[in-house]
Amino acid sequence: MTVTRFLDAIKENRGPYTTFMRKNGPTAGIDSVIYPSAYEFFKKPELAGVPAPKKQKTKDASVDLSAIHLDGEQTDSAEVYDTCDEIRRKINACLKKPGVTQAPFLKDLHTQFHDKEKAPKTLGSPQLQSFRGKKGPDAGATSAVSYAAYVFFEKLRIKEGKPKSKHREEMEGAWGHLGGFDLETPAHNKRFTVMAGEKIHGDKLGRVSIAGGPFEAVKLSKKDWM
Repeated sequence: MTVTRFLDAIKENRGPYTTFMRKNGPTAGIDSVIYPSAYEFFKKPELAGVPAPKKQKTKDASVDLSAIHLDGEQTDSAEVYDTCDEIRRKINACLKKPGVTQAPFLKDLHTQFHDKEKAPKTLGSPQLQSFRGKKGPDAGATSAVSYAAYVFFEKLRIKEGKPKSKHREEMEGAWGHLGGFDLETPAHNKRFTVMAGEKIHGDKLGRVSIAGGPFEAVKLSKKDWM
């Protein structure tokens, strides 16, 4: 059953459904209109005596990427050339594949860290859901999920022998001279000096433009803007 057919069956809209599905926890979303509608949908067969379908076993979809190494990854500082939105797109597509579930996927992401001082102790579902729920080229850039997922998908691309995407080449052109996309200080945490009446604009690659001028990639350390 597709999402569209399911929503038709429970007579609800995609907006509330998307918001509900991004939540995590036993009571998160309990006030959503989706909760009672979906509950009724799944309860009807049970009341009618229809047995619940047996859970199908899924095979381990983990990918062995141990033979592939990126420059800088041993210190967890590999250069990143994907925006957060692009990484989210790749994560969403990956989790739709048969046999791929969150737990082993998060385990695969965690193995991309090597520096014990920098690496998070674990990567859990709340971190993944929080990252997936954001929107914007650098929204969620400081999340450990962002870096780990980029490294994972870049190694996967190399393993599968696929060429760089147009987006990847654009990111290299925009951020290559700065050592990769800025994961430390997203644009909304940076300070810019502008004249009265001037406005700051952002583009799909995470670059900024002041008063409609050319977009530029800006990468500052915390000591530069605090």
